[in-house]
Amino acid sequence: MKREEVLKLLENAGIAYELAEHPAVYTMEEMHRLNLPKESSVARNLFLRDDKKRNYYLVVMHPEHETDLKTLRAIIGSRPLSFASEADLMKYLKLEKGSVTPLGVLNDTEHKVSVRIDDAFRGEEIGIHPDTNTATLWLMCDQLKEFLGQNGTDTEYIAIKNGQE
Repeated sequence: MKREEVLKLLENAGIAYELAEHPAVYTMEEMHRLNLPKESSVARNLFLRDDKKRNYYLVVMHPEHETDLKTLRAIIGSRPLSFASEADLMKYLKLEKGSVTPLGVLNDTEHKVSVRIDDAFRGEEIGIHPDTNTATLWLMCDQLKEFLGQNGTDTEYIAIKNGQE
């Protein structure tokens, strides 16, 4: 799904957003160098899988929170986790490295990927890519969660507090 299609879906759902165009970014460090006005609300996204490749997770973390895969495993209640491959990222979300976004699950017609959003975003604005790393959009996270759920995606808030449940 192209950026324009994603934005149209948000508009049709009545979800207000702000969009900022910028050069392509591939890391949070590059994102930081852009000096975007709402940088403190831009999410970090981790595309993970369990050790049997049966369950895939997109973990949307607040930029101030840190954790490890072992702790995330306990929080999510999964088998051992590792980062999913770029091939899996393309297969399920139709995204390239650096463009990971929770909106990518709109491309997951099999609903293989579950989204887990850091509870710190509950009731707050969140900054995410609109399926491309050349723009960032901000919207209310609760609306994003509801929107993804209406798409059939298993979406839940999880508590991540700097490595602790």
